[in-house]
Amino acid sequence: MSLLLFTVFKKFARDINDGTFVSLLLKPIESFITFCTFYIAINQLKYPLDVVVWHRLKPKPNITIGDFIDKIFLFLIILSVFWIILRIIDFIAHVLKYRASLTLNKADDQLIPFLKELTKTLICFMGFFVLLGFVFEINVLTLITGLGIGGIAIALAAKESLENLIGSFTIFLDKPFTVGDVVKVDGIEGTIQKVGFRSTWLTSPDKTTIVIPNRAMIDGVLENVTLRDFRRVNFHIGLTFETKAEDIKKILAAINNYLTSNPNTRDGYATFDNFGDSGLNIQVLYLVINMEHNEYVHVKEEINFKLIEIVEQYGSNFAYPTQRSITDSKNTSS
Repeated sequence: MSLLLFTVFKKFARDINDGTFVSLLLKPIESFITFCTFYIAINQLKYPLDVVVWHRLKPKPNITIGDFIDKIFLFLIILSVFWIILRIIDFIAHVLKYRASLTLNKADDQLIPFLKELTKTLICFMGFFVLLGFVFEINVLTLITGLGIGGIAIALAAKESLENLIGSFTIFLDKPFTVGDVVKVDGIEGTIQKVGFRSTWLTSPDKTTIVIPNRAMIDGVLENVTLRDFRRVNFHIGLTFETKAEDIKKILAAINNYLTSNPNTRDGYATFDNFGDSGLNIQVLYLVINMEHNEYVHVKEEINFKLIEIVEQYGSNFAYPTQRSITDSKNTSS
């Protein structure tokens, strides 16, 4: 039956192996066939207990043992049908995700998992109401209409969930980022992995999974690092007060020449910024061309080592907080 269903999707999934389809649908179809077989077989039986037990009861109950067993198997059959539908949705999402991976556009990589979750959620709600109507014989329309104030209370209780759901739609409409982008949200940096109903999943540089509510993603200050062309580096180094002015000029010239000739940086410069409490502060600023985090860190490391070499080359040292004790020689001699 799995292979028979695959023929329906064969043209749609021409690039996908049928083994994936069979592995997804094998168990739910087996369950469906099993439940249907038992349901048909049990309906051919007669239940003597219905006659013996219920004959003496007055008034007679509205449901017998046979009816109860029928309800159980009807419940299982409906569950298996919706299980098959959910697995078909998984297969369709698998095919679309494979096709999206072949394109350069990352927006579809982000949209497909979201639509998959949205569709499966709607199918689950539909299955719940089908079970209420066919198995428990509840008038679904009357139930929904009768929610009234209760429905409003539930909506208020789920206010944050609704805000996060609206936030997810806002993300897909505005497209401030896509899957794979590196973003900063209120000081938290990470790579976008998935945008769900309630939250967005990020992976930090130290491989930690961070989950942020969608409402916070659109309400907070969001910086898309991937959209930047460069990474800016700005810091100070302190030279000792004993460093001569001529040596400072030579150090600045050497740093500027190095930053200008470095193929990994641009717009770099060094200036004598100010007199600090512990030393003479040199400001170093440059832009790193490579946006990959690992390469960015290695470029910074290479430049830092070069700065140490330049400072030592011209006979200076790095300043650090020091204290001097001044004593009166006259008082000491007396």
